Amino acid sequence: MFSSVCAAIACKLAASGHSVSVAESSTGGLIAANLLSVAGASSYFRGGSVIYTRESRRAFLDLDVTKLRGLKPLTETMVVEFAHAARLKLDATWGIAELGAAGPKGTPYGHAPGTSVVGISGPVDASITSRDILGES
Repeated sequence: MFSSVCAAIACKLAASGHSVSVAESSTGGLIAANLLSVAGASSYFRGGSVIYTRESRRAFLDLDVTKLRGLKPLTETMVVEFAHAARLKLDATWGIAELGAAGPKGTPYGHAPGTSVVGISGPVDASITSRDILGES
């Protein structure tokens, strides 16, 4: 799907000896699939989980509930916490997390369908929110 981007990421991870783990919600494993599509992925990919429900989040991530209590859903602050938990769970250098509203309806918290928040945790933490993934205004 994103072969040139994934190949570049894979090259950087392998060259630096870094590893990555993934926790995905509405992307349903597509981030992990793309990272695994590069030959040699076993040298950097630690694992991933689809955390679409609260039950799956509890089962696959050791989230700090006290930190999450004060956070609004589908925010960059929250997704970085999920990325941090994914990283720690599999002892990876980097953790990637995605939270989103797949649709067809928005969330109970007021997020429109197509909203997605992606976070990265590691030597540097970062996040981004997209509210127009479906190409609609």
